[in-house]
This record gives sequence, C-alpha cells and structure tokens, in this order.
Amino acid sequence: MEFVAAALGKTGAFLVYPVAFLFVLTIVVFVHEYGHFWVGRRCGVGVKAFSIGFGRELFGWDDRHGTRWKISAIPLGGYVKFVGDMNGASVPDDAALARMPPAERAISFHTQSLPKRAAIVAAGPAANFLLAILVFAGMAYFAGRQVLAPRIETVQPGSAAELAGFRPDDLVISINGRAISSFADMQRLVSTSAGDALEIVVEREGRRLTLQATPTVREVEVPGFGKQKMGLLGVQGSKDPADLRFVRYGPLESLAIGAQETWSVVDRTFNYLGKLVSGRESAQQLSGPIGIMRVSGEVASMGGVGPLISLVAILSVSIGLINLFPIPLLDGGHLLFYAVEAVRGRPLSDRAQEIGFRIGLAIVVMLMLFATWNDIVHLGASFAGRGT
Repeated sequence: MEFVAAALGKTGAFLVYPVAFLFVLTIVVFVHEYGHFWVGRRCGVGVKAFSIGFGRELFGWDDRHGTRWKISAIPLGGYVKFVGDMNGASVPDDAALARMPPAERAISFHTQSLPKRAAIVAAGPAANFLLAILVFAGMAYFAGRQVLAPRIETVQPGSAAELAGFRPDDLVISINGRAISSFADMQRLVSTSAGDALEIVVEREGRRLTLQATPTVREVEVPGFGKQKMGLLGVQGSKDPADLRFVRYGPLESLAIGAQETWSVVDRTFNYLGKLVSGRESAQQLSGPIGIMRVSGEVASMGGVGPLISLVAILSVSIGLINLFPIPLLDGGHLLFYAVEAVRGRPLSDRAQEIGFRIGLAIVVMLMLFATWNDIVHLGASFAGRGT
C-alpha cells in the first residue's frame, strides 16, 4: 500500500483508502459467501450464482456445475443464489418452484430438510469466525508476541487507580476473577469497563491484595479507528526489561490464541451493545461503509501488512456476528424462522415470511442509513479538525 502511495504521490495516497477497503471487504465477503456455497454444494443444493457485490455484473464466468461466478458493480457485500431462490437473500420463489421438474426441485434449497437448510445458512457466519481464528492464530504462530508483564510503573495523581490504592510495582494477578497474564490483557479488559466496578487482585511485596477500582471514561484517539470512548485506570506499564519477553507459540497454542482473540472481539461487541441498550454508550460509534473505508485506509497507511490483516480478522468477526442477529433477511433471521418451524412442525406461512423479510429489510436499511450518517458526521468533524 505504501508503495502505491509513493509511486502516485498525493493521488496514490488517496487511492490507498478505496484499495484497502476493497481488499479487506472482499476477503471477508468472499469467505462468508463461500461458507454458504461450500456447505450448500455438500448438501446437494444447486447454486445459480456466486456474486461479490450487488447490482449490475461487471464480469463473470460459468463453472462446470452451471454456477455463475461474478463481480458486480456495488462492492458492499455479496450473495449466493441457490436453485429456488427469488433473490440473493434466499427468499423462496414459489412460482418457480411450482413449475420446476422433479429433478430440479430435488436440488432446490427450499425443498431440503430443516437441518440441511440451517447448516447452509449458519455456514456463512461460521466461515467468518473460522477466518478470524486462523488469521489471529497465524499471526501468533509466525510473528510471535512481545509480552509485557502486568506490573505497574507509575500511578497518575487523581486517577481511578490512585483512588483504588494502586502503588508502583504492583503486579496485577486477576480482574473480576479473570487471570491477567500481560499488560495488554489488563488494558483490553479495563478499556471495555468504563464506569464498571472492578475487583482487581494485585501482588505487593509478596502478599496478595484485592482492590476495588472503577475505570473513568475517556475519549482517546486510536490509530486507524479515530476517537473511541474507553475506560482508563490511570497507570503506566513497567519499563523494566526484565518484565518484557518475546514468546513463540506452537500450532496448538496459536489456535488457542486465535480462538481467544476472536472471542475477545465478540465479547467487546456484546459489552458495547449492552451498554448501548442501557444508555451508557452512544450510538455515534456505529460505523458504515464510509467508516470502514476510512479505518482501512488509515490502517494501510501505517505501513506493513500486519495491521491490515488484523483488521480483516476483526471485520470478519463483526460481519459473522451481525449476520447472526435474529433480523429477517440476515442469516440469523433465517435461523429464527427455522427454529419456529422446528417447534411448530411446519414452516411459517408465505405471508408471515414475506412480512418478516420486509420488516428485516426496513431495519437493515435504517441501520445502514444511520451508520452512514454517523460516518459523514465523523468525516466532517475530522476535516474541520484538520482545518483549525
């Protein structure tokens, strides 16, 4: 990315943003849709189209199974269209199904058993989570990690840490019963606990003490992510070289780290949503395509491919998680319908499903518009800040 910017000057620097955006989003979307496609094929379902993007086809090709692989004009997602689908959201085409010969009906998505349909739908988000685990695991395995012990170097006057009784040289052992093995572990947990009372066990002069601390809310600039509200204790980590070590991980350890990092993103997301519902967080932090482009460009501009690959993993978890929300039109909405079908012993009526899909479409469009508005506001604030 830096080479492109250097070669093309200011124009190249500007192009880094859409190029990085397309790189990140295309990988995440392809993996998600390929999850649906791969499981669908193994369940014997015919696939009409596999598209990256929406709208008019830019170019494509047909494979030997008759699937149309294509790149479409609007690069904000993608879809797999199975036999019997009216569109890429797997809304059933009842008229087409009624006219199908028996051989084609047999490979239609909507004539499959409930477990097969559920597996195909769940495969998309599952593929996103698997991608994130493998990316985080690969980074741990190939690059290793610098691990700083969770030892306190200094305590800021008047901070939450000073009020709680922290002292220099305290070694943090656990927070709310969760073991802390590095300063990064502590930062991650504290940053998502603004305003929450934390029970922190520290080791001091060979003895273990339990301190009660409530991180204060601060708006801080996060490289590549702009201003974010985070919880802060007001401590700095150790500068003693003895507290810093480089760790190499084996394959199994790396996979465990990949799973932990993936769950950490999920945990932080639910933590934010919980505070959003309770009014303790602002919806202004929700981002849409413009925000993703901005973050992708800023991360790519940092140099090196590592931060951008990490962003792929984080976005992959987010896309997988969002798609599991029980909103009709999303994968979670389909799974909700299947759960109702399993309980009732028969599917919901076509009318009920149609109403559900319309409601889901309205919700998705409203969320997209709201997130895009947030992006525009943040972008305007960013330009205004640069002009002062």
